[in-house]
Amino acid sequence: MTEPRITHVEIVGRDHVALQRYYSELFGWKLDTNNPGGYGLTTVEQTGVVVGVGASHDGSAGHVTGYVRVDDIDATLARAIELGGSVIMPKFSPGPNAVLALVADPEGHVLGLTE
Repeated sequence: MTEPRITHVEIVGRDHVALQRYYSELFGWKLDTNNPGGYGLTTVEQTGVVVGVGASHDGSAGHVTGYVRVDDIDATLARAIELGGSVIMPKFSPGPNAVLALVADPEGHVLGLTE
């Protein structure tokens, strides 16, 4: 069984290029944006976890979300609901080797899940 650990932190906003420049200059992060959406990714070696900086897809001001690695997203989503939480975004795959979902706790705080 995998220990649930924070593996990814995502920072999204209206102007992802400006945000990428900001965090690169502030912390010296080298962001790999070589992908169709220009989503910038650090390495674990740089930041301790993977940090992604990208565009908010709904035009909102954005958010910061932590992602916890779990063995079984479906089981974790079911358990979250049993405990009074809710599913914000069902399980999906944004690309190869990536499976994600978003849950909210009973007070509405959002946390990401990854397998």
